[in-house]
Amino acid sequence: MVELLNLVSQFGYIGIALALMIEVIPSELVLAYGGYLVSSGDFNFYGIVLAGLIGGVIAQLFLYWIGYYGGRPFLDKFGKYLLLSKHHLELSERWFEKYGTGVIFFARFIPLVRHAISVPAGISKMSLSRFLTFTTLAILPWSFIFIYLGEKLGRNWENIQTVAAPYVDLSIVVIVAVACVFLIWKYLRRFKP
Repeated sequence: MVELLNLVSQFGYIGIALALMIEVIPSELVLAYGGYLVSSGDFNFYGIVLAGLIGGVIAQLFLYWIGYYGGRPFLDKFGKYLLLSKHHLELSERWFEKYGTGVIFFARFIPLVRHAISVPAGISKMSLSRFLTFTTLAILPWSFIFIYLGEKLGRNWENIQTVAAPYVDLSIVVIVAVACVFLIWKYLRRFKP
């Protein structure tokens, strides 16, 4: 994996974006490695954040279009080649149906459905601008956190999953709390004259 990441670094910011679009290596590792490159002085922090944002959004946009234009029949036939398991697709579809379009933001922080949630958004013909807004708003802090942690870890960036676990757990708690506040606010708004 380190050899692949070294290859990614040779292409600079474009390499980081491409690695996130293809997602052969988990995004947390690519972003942490980007943070390490920042710590070594080879790259700019905000340049890596921008590359992470662009790569992450384009990857999700691709999955959205697969859902939008190919639909469920396409995914049943070719989903396994895109590393989208039937179980994760069904789970993300249930979440999308139950929680609506806002789940696009919140699901980005949950490992099992983070990528698969874009597919039901496409299948349901969710507005592209709304999809891109929620996706960008979720990918930005995700990129920022892992790049920051990778920068602080320096050469120990490979320990990112151990170091990041408390931050990811805290992020999930905060996101769930924000989601609850939002749902309560939306519910109470229905009763205002």
